[in-house]
Amino acid sequence: MIERFAEEGRLSGAVKHGGVLYLAGQVADDASLDTEGQVADILGQIDALLAEAGSDKTKLISVQIFLTDITEIDALNRAWDAWLDPKYKPARATVEAKFVDPAWRVEITAIAAV
Repeated sequence: MIERFAEEGRLSGAVKHGGVLYLAGQVADDASLDTEGQVADILGQIDALLAEAGSDKTKLISVQIFLTDITEIDALNRAWDAWLDPKYKPARATVEAKFVDPAWRVEITAIAAV
């Protein structure tokens, strides 16, 4: 069975199938925030999606992070480290990318067990 969460016009915020949850790319609700603030905003959204699907951050398998400016990695890592449970670190990749909306500084997608 496939379950969809936080459906929008073109996508679902997350899709669950076979005990695995796939999160769409999440961007900050408040694009006026700096990089650290946008990351914290997005991680809160991820917490909410995981909870809605019956999971949590300790079950993250893989995370992909996209930054508009890779020199902002320290700001990203400050928010990440404050949020992450160090006993349950997922695999992670971080790359530089351009976004549709130039106000967005970060986009994060993830895969988690349910």
